[in-house]
Amino acid sequence: MSQSLANVVVHLVFSTKDRTACLDPKIRPALCAYLATVARGLHCDCPRVGGVADHVHLAVRIARTVTVAGVVAELKTSSSQWLKTQARDLTEFAWQRGYGAFSVGPTDLEALLAYIDEQEEHHRTRTFQDEYRMFLRKYAVEYDERYVWD
Repeated sequence: MSQSLANVVVHLVFSTKDRTACLDPKIRPALCAYLATVARGLHCDCPRVGGVADHVHLAVRIARTVTVAGVVAELKTSSSQWLKTQARDLTEFAWQRGYGAFSVGPTDLEALLAYIDEQEEHHRTRTFQDEYRMFLRKYAVEYDERYVWD
């Protein structure tokens, strides 16, 4: 094969440290745009970013030349530094240590994009922890509850 091709779409999820509800509605659009820009800077397509006060979701088509862990590290490090410059109450901002990365098939991409768009609605009745446990079950990820939350 003379060409390397891939279509690896990943649903990324990560929370603020201790799930602190510090991402107010005024900062979220700029944060989402910033995260998408960072992903594109890594040569990854990022068709959607969304979230609520304590976490974000991203749909990212991972470039062939990067790792999921490397993309997440850059997203979190860069956006954390950026957020600290945006408001006085964010000077101590931090993301949680871990993250969720779930593979998404091409036929499920539209459903993922819609899910990300509807974050405000989902979280009227569901906490981040409940949502995250749901994804762990849906994607058959084995986990130990003692170590999921930092």
